[in-house]
Amino acid sequence: MSHSQPFYIATCNLLNFANPGRIYYENAPAYDKATYQRKLAGLASLLKPAKADILAVQEIWDSQALEDLAQALGFERHHAFSPLASNQLGDSVTQGRGSQGTPTVGFISRFERLESHILQDISEHALLEVPDMGIYRKFNRPPLMVRFDVHGQPITVLTAHLKSKRAYYLRDEKGHPLEDINAPHIRVRAKLRSLCMRAAEAASIRMSLINYMHHTREPVVLLGDMNDVTDSVTTQLMAETGEIQYDKSMRDVALYDAARVQTRYGWMKDMAYTHIHQGMPEVIDQLFVSEEFVVDSKYGIAEVERVDYFNDHLKWDYEDKVSDHGIVRAKIVLKENE
Repeated sequence: MSHSQPFYIATCNLLNFANPGRIYYENAPAYDKATYQRKLAGLASLLKPAKADILAVQEIWDSQALEDLAQALGFERHHAFSPLASNQLGDSVTQGRGSQGTPTVGFISRFERLESHILQDISEHALLEVPDMGIYRKFNRPPLMVRFDVHGQPITVLTAHLKSKRAYYLRDEKGHPLEDINAPHIRVRAKLRSLCMRAAEAASIRMSLINYMHHTREPVVLLGDMNDVTDSVTTQLMAETGEIQYDKSMRDVALYDAARVQTRYGWMKDMAYTHIHQGMPEVIDQLFVSEEFVVDSKYGIAEVERVDYFNDHLKWDYEDKVSDHGIVRAKIVLKENE
């Protein structure tokens, strides 16, 4: 009999982490070397206490920056993985220029990657017409799905960064508004566009996960910056936790909020937040697990022992802030093999 094996899995939005000297948004200054080193050191000191074995990250522009962070956290450079931000010159997608137009997602993990998959296209069953824009066919920031070998147990981890609630205004090629952004009804329509995009992305992720999880006992974790709270319509589109109350067969494909199935410190979830929006704390960075991680499931192979939120830095003055999101981390204990 082997001893039960714990591992830590966490998610954090790194707030536009890019190589020094590179323009990532036209209206944002590039990091000079000193600013980059401050950002790198700040992120490392923020993330070290989480001691994550698998760290999902969002808002990566350059794979070199992520490799620098991996090294600063005590990992090897090859433990960083952000294919759509690649700085490899021969890369067929990026030509080594990193992510273009929008940041991407990635992982740092010491566990071996068995396979990986980028979700580029919105599933045909999740296609949605966005007002004034037509059918939304491709993820703005494609989610990344990686199957890791965790202490001999394959676990599939999907990280996503969904469309924000921020109003999405129509603009020309040069970024100039094509509509009156001060008109109240236009602002509402622009927010509706963002909601439609986030809904299509959430539904598409759900379709991918259903196909993946149906009639399999291999555990799945979904985590990342979902840009809405746990019980929101879009987050529940991905998780479908509520369906279990009406249909027990849904346990096979539903996902559970790790904070609500943790076996210790259940009271802590009431104090949790990962982001402060207009002065109000909220949890928009999510960590969901499949039923194999639920302690009372007959198919349980592990338990979520505890979920912690690292968020003290959100109270800092803005100049010092290396990330505007908290870190969510789960301690998961794989059961002993008989």
